Amino acid sequence: MDEEGPAEQESWSPVHRERSQTSGSLSEGSGKKRKQQGAPGMGQRGPEPQTSDDKEPCTKRVKPVAKTLSGSGPPSAKVTPLKRLSQSIQRSISFKTEPRPPGYVPPSRAGGCRRRSSKLWSETFDRVSEELSAREVKRQEVIFELMQGEQQLVDDLNLVKKNYYEPMLTLAILPEAELREIFGTLDSLAPLHEDLLGRLMGLRQEDGTVPELGPTLLDWLPRLQAYESYCCHQVWAKARLDRRKREPAVGEFLRLCQESAFSRKLELWSFLDLPRSRLVKYPLLLREVLRQTPPEHPDHGALQRAVALAQDLVGLINRKTGEAECRYYQQRLSYPDGAPRHPSIDRSSLLLCHGELRNSKGQRLHVFLFQEALVLTRPILQGEQVVFQVQGPPLPVGQLEVQDLPDGGVRLGGALRERARSCLRVSAGAQAHTLQAADAFDKQQWLSRLRQALAPRPPVELDCSLGPLAALRLDCDPPMDHT
Repeated sequence: MDEEGPAEQESWSPVHRERSQTSGSLSEGSGKKRKQQGAPGMGQRGPEPQTSDDKEPCTKRVKPVAKTLSGSGPPSAKVTPLKRLSQSIQRSISFKTEPRPPGYVPPSRAGGCRRRSSKLWSETFDRVSEELSAREVKRQEVIFELMQGEQQLVDDLNLVKKNYYEPMLTLAILPEAELREIFGTLDSLAPLHEDLLGRLMGLRQEDGTVPELGPTLLDWLPRLQAYESYCCHQVWAKARLDRRKREPAVGEFLRLCQESAFSRKLELWSFLDLPRSRLVKYPLLLREVLRQTPPEHPDHGALQRAVALAQDLVGLINRKTGEAECRYYQQRLSYPDGAPRHPSIDRSSLLLCHGELRNSKGQRLHVFLFQEALVLTRPILQGEQVVFQVQGPPLPVGQLEVQDLPDGGVRLGGALRERARSCLRVSAGAQAHTLQAADAFDKQQWLSRLRQALAPRPPVELDCSLGPLAALRLDCDPPMDHT
């Protein structure tokens, strides 16, 4: 089983150099100077009267000397500093000088990047919206947003298959078995959402309104169970992708794709995570449709059942994903020689959160809050596999005490012992650790999760990996030591 060892994302940006003076401005300045020198009333005599033999007016602009010399006569072998600067700028902004994987040509801009519509339903069907109540217009707006989101997701799923999976398979950038592990069951999700989109389009009347939505959703929502296998596999897929993209061929291919117009500057994992992001939006969208539906509306009852069904399905997938993530990191824990595995870790079925914190010496740790234990680890790289070396006995959640420390109230670090910000203290029995978060937001996220773990309620209700945890998610990028 491969590990999750995210590397820092590499992105290419052209080198920008400031141009203090261009060839155009230099020529223009030279022309102005000559014009001022040749103008009357500037200490020189005016032009002589013209005769019939003059073929050109005296006001004709004289070509700059630099351009005249460059356009006639033998080319000069000397390269001026200005020309060197111009050549270096052209090289820095040109994509043609960048290496390309053999046989790969990024999709053209014309067919790869379609500008997404941001129009509202009332803007699309403006004549109809004037005849409806304000509440009904809001209801149609939410339904329209649901349909637009389905269309965009279908487009992105097809984009991933066409521009990532198929080229990587054709060019043998990765073996087919590894591609299946990274992309998982993504290919099976596109027909699912195409089906919903087709049903919703069939419900739309000629004036753009959708009278009833609930019965269709009640029939389609059970198909979201297909997301369970995809979401539960994501932690393994991301670990494999993070490891393989460090290889030159894979990293270069992904970089070229991210530079191309079709990617919208998104990396591959952002596309692979889109279905999960879409999944958690269904209860929110359907709840908003229900809120804008009057109780006397014939769609109200069906929408109530659809909202409850969506919440149950997402909650189930949420818990299964959390359990899969928990198992993954339990397998990646490394104990010191002779130290037994801690039963409170093995009994945990959920990983509530994890991420990077610093200890009182300023050392970076990767901390896991399991269902029954808080574990401090140090990420190390053993061969090609990332493991998390346990630092000291785990802190049982049942005995855990959490303290929010004020900014500047403690001193952390080595010899300097600087006053620290965003700190908290955790203790259990004789153990106590002062930990520093990256910023105030991360600190509050940790405090919230720690207090949730201590709250006397069933742990199944705790939010897990599908929640918006900012840096406290499975895509954190801890530093690794090589052993």
